[in-house]
Amino acid sequence: MRDVVYMAWRYLVYNRVKTTILVLAIMLIVYLPAGLNVLVGQSAARLTARAGATPLLVGAKGSAVELTLNSLYFDSGTPELARYREAERIAESRLADAIPLYVRYRARGYPIVGTNIDYFDFRRLRLAAGRSMAVLGECVLGAAVAKDLGLEPGSSLVSSPENVFDLAGVYPLKMHVTGVLAPSFGPDDRAVFVDIKTTWIIEGLGHGHQDLDEPAAASGVLSRDGRRITANASVVQYNEITAENLDSFHFHGDFGDYPISAVLAVPRDDRAGVILQGRYENADAPAQILRPGIVIDDLLATVLTIRSFVVAAMLIVGSGTLVTVALVFLLSLRLRRRELETLLKIGGARSRVAAVLCTEVVVVLVLGAVLAAGLTGVTRRLGAEAIQRFILS
Repeated sequence: MRDVVYMAWRYLVYNRVKTTILVLAIMLIVYLPAGLNVLVGQSAARLTARAGATPLLVGAKGSAVELTLNSLYFDSGTPELARYREAERIAESRLADAIPLYVRYRARGYPIVGTNIDYFDFRRLRLAAGRSMAVLGECVLGAAVAKDLGLEPGSSLVSSPENVFDLAGVYPLKMHVTGVLAPSFGPDDRAVFVDIKTTWIIEGLGHGHQDLDEPAAASGVLSRDGRRITANASVVQYNEITAENLDSFHFHGDFGDYPISAVLAVPRDDRAGVILQGRYENADAPAQILRPGIVIDDLLATVLTIRSFVVAAMLIVGSGTLVTVALVFLLSLRLRRRELETLLKIGGARSRVAAVLCTEVVVVLVLGAVLAAGLTGVTRRLGAEAIQRFILS
């Protein structure tokens, strides 16, 4: 038997180009469905883990998928906006802790997440350097943001306008970096966290400007009526919050009317969660409440259905490739007819010659399968990191 394996191996080595092509074809046939299953499985596990750790999500009525992706993964367009009074309403009910979220703006391509420090405790995020944000205009960076942009506590980061042609809209705000989070290997690594009031300042709902009582601001005053001062557009508005101008920043109107994208509701217990959900069952309610785990499960059901069609297509293509491989071997036999006749004439038994040919096929199949198994193992080990970089970038 050793002579059969030796002769088959020497033939494959001599025809290394043809052998390499056949081995790679077999490897792809085996690896593509297996690798796809691994990647989809890891993606599903990561998505469901974060969604399962989020009990309830409250937001304006609209697309549940868009609301969930925006609030949990910061990876979707801005959903229908709710009002801050929803967070106040949940907090006043004493049924759950309310963590407001406003995910709309970006800084150098990374989402700015307006929230409060309770979010860090809820997600179990810890600081690797610096401290948490404490006043307006301060931000905490995810680990990937700090690494990619080369920022650290003491650096600054400027928010990006939504539209460069919106001259009357959002003012870029220069934010001061006070801390960097330790890696959590999730969406939080690629986000910029600020106090929710800072996002309202970015939107223009709050602002700071010159003290209109000072002589230097006299040219910007249109009229005075007692303590009421009407200013014109020439008044200088600050685009950076410092210790010197912090007191000049203020908001107009009721905070309850200010926009948020969602509220993370963390019930005190299961009973409180059921009661809270019941309060949003009214069809006339302006907001909706949902369980992110159920939304993601429904989304994954669609993804897995698509995967079935993709795998079926791969199997069809793989079958065609196998037929092509078989054809290559058959054509090779015709080209090797004189070689095989010579083996028979020098005393080689037909069974031994057939064994050599079968061994060549088996060696090609085994090499392709081994390489596919190795690639699948690498995918299983590095797939999570690849998913994080590809999907959350």
